Amino acid sequence: MPTAIVTGASRGLGLELTRTLTGAGWRVIVDARDAAELSEAVGGLPGVTAVAGDVTSPAHREELIDAAWNTGGLDLLVNNAGTLGPSPLPSVAELPLAALRDVFETNVLAPLALTQLAAPMLRAARGAVVLVTSDAAVAAYPGWGGYGAGKAALEQLGRVLGAEEPELAVWQLDPGDLRTRMHQDAFPGEDISDRPLPSTVAPGLLNLLAKRPASGRQRLADWLDA
Repeated sequence: MPTAIVTGASRGLGLELTRTLTGAGWRVIVDARDAAELSEAVGGLPGVTAVAGDVTSPAHREELIDAAWNTGGLDLLVNNAGTLGPSPLPSVAELPLAALRDVFETNVLAPLALTQLAAPMLRAARGAVVLVTSDAAVAAYPGWGGYGAGKAALEQLGRVLGAEEPELAVWQLDPGDLRTRMHQDAFPGEDISDRPLPSTVAPGLLNLLAKRPASGRQRLADWLDA
């Protein structure tokens, strides 16, 4: 039974990816900051180990790695946890530097640190690393400068990691615009019901894992019928 870590799994895409993996027979170690919300979200899912905590905490990252060791190894790391930054989204000229530091701490440094800790187990399993990204990393959308800059930095780290670790699959995975709490926070007061739910694209992860394309940028929706 393969094992995955999925961060930020109490709601949204992280929760749907967890459901997808457990439905396919995976063991999944999940985290989120809110212990009660995480427990309620994943309660009843088979093979799930919930480890509540903040992924920016070194001690918490060690807990996630220890949980994987206790299962016998790690085949997949999904770095999904992230933060939007200020809401409403400010322009670059008005972006608070403290908020940008927080975005980079959560969206760049934390996933890098967790990936570094997980690397020995992933190498042993010839496993995969998923870095959940966004089209804001590659396109210039007004208001998305801070979040986009963080995702662009994460993507570049992933590209280089893929070049350095040929035995691993390292994918920068763009899920597209989804109907999530974070996306609603980006558009406060607006109707985002036209965006698809995360459950509509999450199953694409299984095809991605099965086909195992070369490391690089992928759109999750492209793998629904692959």
